[in-house]
Amino acid sequence: MKLFFGSTVLALTLASAAYADSSVKLTDVHLCCQSCVKGVQKAVAKVPGVKAESDMDTETVSLSAPDAATLQKGVDSLIAAGYYGKSSDSSIKVSADTGAKDEKVKSLKIADTHLCCPSCVKAVNKALSGVSGVTGNTATKGATSFEVTGDFNEKDVMAALQKNGLTGHVTQ
Repeated sequence: MKLFFGSTVLALTLASAAYADSSVKLTDVHLCCQSCVKGVQKAVAKVPGVKAESDMDTETVSLSAPDAATLQKGVDSLIAAGYYGKSSDSSIKVSADTGAKDEKVKSLKIADTHLCCPSCVKAVNKALSGVSGVTGNTATKGATSFEVTGDFNEKDVMAALQKNGLTGHVTQ
């Protein structure tokens, strides 16, 4: 009887561990409006099993999934949608790879930055205003890509966007 009881408890423990959720909180994510929140939901909906809760006031996105591999795919999908943040779990990586080179350029085309509303555009403008050598950009509401002009370092531009909770990919 003790053996049966012990085996049952062990089996239930293993079963519950197999279904234990993995979760991560991303902080400093650009969430200026309900459209940003909807964009987060749309991005993670591409990965079955991932759930997201966004908090605009604290600029956080909490993701949960049945396992760490699925959770990582959810974070990757969020980054691909142009959002960026810091992970509360060092095993869940937020890719900072944008394709930017550590070199000066006079123009840079960036795609896949989240630009759902005028406030998102203002966030891009604010981020780029602090980058030495940037003189302008063509970011507009709903754009899928935009160009940055001036005489600046590519990596500095992308680091500034990421510091402000946004990201993208260099396309030229």
